[in-house]
Amino acid sequence: MENLNAIGLDMKRSEELAHKLNVLLANYSIFYQNTRGYHWNIKGDKFFELHLKFEELYTDLQVKIDDIAERILTLGHAPQHRYSKYQERSAIAESQEVTDGMKAVENILASLKSIITLQRELLDLSGEIGDEGTNALMSDYIREQEKLVWMYSAFLKK
Repeated sequence: MENLNAIGLDMKRSEELAHKLNVLLANYSIFYQNTRGYHWNIKGDKFFELHLKFEELYTDLQVKIDDIAERILTLGHAPQHRYSKYQERSAIAESQEVTDGMKAVENILASLKSIITLQRELLDLSGEIGDEGTNALMSDYIREQEKLVWMYSAFLKK
């Protein structure tokens, strides 16, 4: 029992999980800010449609960022909060192109691919250590985001 954290998970394995969740948090945070940039700066004939879709997306990302940080805390660790650290850890880069709607959607799809891949790794790890809370969270996110990939891909006619 000494090697278990407050929710009954192995401390070393939950530390590994919390580290990986912090990497996910970094990716979400950069993705969120990119999406805010698309929302603010979008131009062109798809402005009204994309402006609203980008707002829906960043609002959802904001909730997920909070959920992930709280999950890290539940595991007994501290969520990273500094953008300098996010930039070091994130596979998603800050977007330079924020006015072109089609490029924004392509970047969103690439970001979702990175995030879904990382969440699948977290799903495997949380399953290995019996962490149902993290497992359920990742499973829900993956299901939602796979649908978004389909929808954004259809928008691009891919």
